[in-house]
Amino acid sequence: MDLYEYQAKELFARHGVPVPRGRVASTPQEARMAAEELKTATVIKAQVKTGGRGKAGGVRPAPGPASAEAEALRVLGMDIKGHTARTVLVEQATVPFEEYYAAYLVDRANRTFLAMVSSEGGMDIEEVAATRPEALARMPVDPAVGVDRETARLLAGRAGLPEEVQGAVADVLVALWRVLVEEDALLVEVNPLACTSGGRVLALDGKVTLDDNAAFRHDHEAFADPPAADGTAGLEARAKARGLNYVKLDGSVGVIGNGAGLVMSTLDVVAYAGSGAGGARPANFLDIGGGASAQVMADALEIVLSDQDVRAVLVNVFGGITACDAVANGIVSALAMLGEQGVRHPIVVRLDGNNAEAGRAILDAARHPLVRVVTTMDDAAELAARLAAA
Repeated sequence: MDLYEYQAKELFARHGVPVPRGRVASTPQEARMAAEELKTATVIKAQVKTGGRGKAGGVRPAPGPASAEAEALRVLGMDIKGHTARTVLVEQATVPFEEYYAAYLVDRANRTFLAMVSSEGGMDIEEVAATRPEALARMPVDPAVGVDRETARLLAGRAGLPEEVQGAVADVLVALWRVLVEEDALLVEVNPLACTSGGRVLALDGKVTLDDNAAFRHDHEAFADPPAADGTAGLEARAKARGLNYVKLDGSVGVIGNGAGLVMSTLDVVAYAGSGAGGARPANFLDIGGGASAQVMADALEIVLSDQDVRAVLVNVFGGITACDAVANGIVSALAMLGEQGVRHPIVVRLDGNNAEAGRAILDAARHPLVRVVTTMDDAAELAARLAAA
């Protein structure tokens, strides 16, 4: 579960990470009241679970209560990469003397944790990491040992932070490690970690991803989002409620498959096919897992077809434990459940593996006008891309 910035900062403060004072507001009037309570110049920050808020205009200075109300009116309801800003964080304005970057994350490839610190934090940290990787100090962390102050100071030194702030930054790094461990987080990130002219170090932003598998050990229910009604967040929330692994992308070909590896391969093949077919790209990642009952297929198709960007759907299934004839029956039943209003775009189906021929025969016999059955993944991706671009 990804947290909003204000929620991440609640955890930070709980574990001793210094953060600016702030209040959450859902209306312009609440933003004005929050600024009056803070009695200082403020910053109005859109609360969305995506990056790029600053460049999108979702972070705005507000020197007083009246401007806080006006800026909140501009930010609330703003769409940032498919995420609607339904709340804002009204936060004490802080002018950083220098900006750093700090993060802990799970390093799955090496089966350990990874610490990352840079003296060059801010909006372009991704570019720094890509073009000058030496500017980002990386250190594997043994989970049995963790991060003590000596290790944190060593990490700050490797990142090239000024000597006079290394002690304060080390204290923050130790506290951030506590957040990761004690809250069962998969990612804890601060960008920027700011040093003020007075030498104080503050987390001006925060990103935390909690491990859902450890939810039973915590009381994190207050952090859960209410079901979203629209946009990317709405689609992802609806998919999650139905037990589907769904991620919205920016293309026009809806993709449904069984197994994460197969779905990821399908995304690549669709993107390659689309490069020669009007630039069509995958619209989503959707893994239905091992089961393909009629209800599962209906849920998957309904979610994908609800995306207004989708112009064609590719269902790519490799039959294993679940045979292809069962998948085909699920698709036929799902189409009947959704009806003409629910299915308005062409659906390309590729079945392979256990009982593939029987599954294809079932779909052929159904004679649905929008369903095209193709035998290979490459041909299926090419057809779906052409149909989406038509």
